[in-house]
Amino acid sequence: MSAFGIATRLILLLLCAPGVAEAAGFNVVLTINYESAEKTIGLYEGLSGRPNEIARLPGSRIALATTALLAQRRLEINQLEEALEAAKFKQSLAEDVFNMNTARSGVGLLKELFDAVKSRNFSQKVVSTVEQLFPEGTSLTTAIPLFFVAFGHQNIDAFVRRVEWRGETPVFVGEGEGELTIVVNLAKAVGYGRTNDERFVRLLSTVAHEVFHAAFGVYKDNSVAWQSYYGSPREYLDQLLDLTQNEGIAHYLSLIQRAGGRLRTDQLESVNAAFREFNRTAEELRSPTISRRRADDLIRNSNTSAYWESYGAITGMIIAKQIDNKLGRQALMETIALGPQDFFGKYVMLMKTDTGIPPLGEVVAGRVSQ
Repeated sequence: MSAFGIATRLILLLLCAPGVAEAAGFNVVLTINYESAEKTIGLYEGLSGRPNEIARLPGSRIALATTALLAQRRLEINQLEEALEAAKFKQSLAEDVFNMNTARSGVGLLKELFDAVKSRNFSQKVVSTVEQLFPEGTSLTTAIPLFFVAFGHQNIDAFVRRVEWRGETPVFVGEGEGELTIVVNLAKAVGYGRTNDERFVRLLSTVAHEVFHAAFGVYKDNSVAWQSYYGSPREYLDQLLDLTQNEGIAHYLSLIQRAGGRLRTDQLESVNAAFREFNRTAEELRSPTISRRRADDLIRNSNTSAYWESYGAITGMIIAKQIDNKLGRQALMETIALGPQDFFGKYVMLMKTDTGIPPLGEVVAGRVSQ
């Protein structure tokens, strides 16, 4: 375990000390590490920074591993060092897999946003935003590591992973394992708006999205219903439904923060296209001849592509929006407690009375009614 991981554990022990654990409520603490972002920004500015040191920081290592995962290629720490070295001397790489050329060119705005994050009670604003979607009476106590970095894959600005540290190397592990960890790429956030205030508000929304994932993960780990769900036989389709609920509610939370929960008319065709692709994927995942590799690719791409191409996340967002608007916030909270069967089942019920909403296919409807 890294030194930062040990510090997070100590904070969690303090939260759970006598007199603290007894207080029910949404007790989520973000343990923030700015080191990678701060040192990388200094390097971009030409003020200071050692590439070999920055590349080995915990946040940098997780960003490296995630970039490799999304790029579907092997990336070693020496390649990150080389990219940082090029950025330090204002050289442009032919293959900029970490998107440092763009980050370095906008370093003034990047530094301005970084300073705002450090000075404007960022953590508490994020936690308050997330709490509104959890069931009333939720008792959740956890410390979540949050790393800020200033580089990463072009398709993602923030992400949450279950991380197990093996020495200084982060390894991504499955449900119920490791430590839920968030990494935020500030370099992507520079494009969020025209002013620093706009960028700060949207960054709050983005991080709240990821904190929701992390808090939901902790909630699942401590839920009898969710542990029973994970302990029962699950198909590839069930994995897609689980991920789509998780990503969908998080995307809806972002939509509430950024646009009051509303979509523009010109976005409706993109929504319909997402549902069509989601239904097609559901059918393929139930094929008896599908390979494990093909299933894994379909599930991953449903939620880790560019925004409107992440058809699983968009489908889940619309389902969450419809449940919230037509059945009420309490109904949406219930789906967090009860899982994908309830989440998709409520939408299938809405489809029977509202033919104007995008339809789920028979494969999904049949699976959630079993």
